[in-house]
Amino acid sequence: MDIIIIGAGPSGLAVAGRLAEKKVPYLMLEKGQHIGEAWHHHYDRLHLHTDRRFSGLPHRPIPPSYPVFVPKDKLISYWQDYAEYYGIRPQFNQEIKKIYRHGERWKVKTATNEFEADQVVVCTGYNRVPNIPHWPGDKTLFEGEIIHSSQYRNAEPYRGKRVLVVGMGNSGAEIALDLSENGVETYLSLRSPVNIMNRDIGGKPTQLSAIVLSTLLPNWAYDQLSRFIQKRTIGDLSAYGIATPTYAPAKGIRMGRIPVLDVGTLAQIKAGKIKVKRDIEHFLAHGVQFIDGTHQELDAVILATGYRALLGELIEGLGPRLNERGCPGQPWYDDLPGLYFLGFSVPLTGILRNINIESGKIVKRLLAERE
Repeated sequence: MDIIIIGAGPSGLAVAGRLAEKKVPYLMLEKGQHIGEAWHHHYDRLHLHTDRRFSGLPHRPIPPSYPVFVPKDKLISYWQDYAEYYGIRPQFNQEIKKIYRHGERWKVKTATNEFEADQVVVCTGYNRVPNIPHWPGDKTLFEGEIIHSSQYRNAEPYRGKRVLVVGMGNSGAEIALDLSENGVETYLSLRSPVNIMNRDIGGKPTQLSAIVLSTLLPNWAYDQLSRFIQKRTIGDLSAYGIATPTYAPAKGIRMGRIPVLDVGTLAQIKAGKIKVKRDIEHFLAHGVQFIDGTHQELDAVILATGYRALLGELIEGLGPRLNERGCPGQPWYDDLPGLYFLGFSVPLTGILRNINIESGKIVKRLLAERE
């Protein structure tokens, strides 16, 4: 096979759809058993935080009958319909173990097979491997449950219990909200300051403003404007235990630090239904002690501590080019001919929108190499 696509999530589907439009064959490998595998395992209440109009795949937008912020199940259905329309049929249960250069071609080894191709498009995503930190006593003392957010589905198992969510990214904030709205005594541990923006302002998705303003303003001006909007709409949260970073939300995105798009968590914090705590110092038998010397008894801890792409573990010679999350900074490198990366950047204007745009650039270059 001349082209291998690795991953059947939105990035892989975008590339496959564009190739199908041009009647170019390819082989798609997927480590799981479903189209959009990762989304099958996300928590139940998850919705896109980006506008439906800017979150679709190439050539076939998300139907206008869908909500503005598409729920998990509908998004999976959309991706499955897209795959059916274009005849995208991955080889499932093909977890990649190694990708390396062999002469003028690339070899892709899985647990059970070995494939070879001129061109490989890596679409494994920046959320490939859960990031699981450790603290003293977490394995030896604590008698409660500790899980990563990737294992959380809904609040039902935690009703009437005391639960600490560690980390206030978008997943952590929404999981804490889900718990607090469903009879769970909820705590939220923060290690560092966090930028928070509303998901929508005046009924308009924040993403739409980002798209428009980022094309009209230089970075410094957009940074100032995003900080002004944040102050007007979110305000000072220090009274609730939340510090704001010195950098603006827009600058944070360029640094790879995504702001929290609030969908109701702040209201729960202000109402006292989610209590903000400091970083964990160590675990106790029935809870944790925080770095400020306070402690809290707990039944469970949910680690919303993010993920890592860790492509250096998969691709020979790529390590020096990767950032701290294990992601490449470019869609391709001239000294690695035929190797492409999609879905690893976090732009101001939305990941899925960027996947649509960047997939066009990758396929154009990929096909030009074949001429």
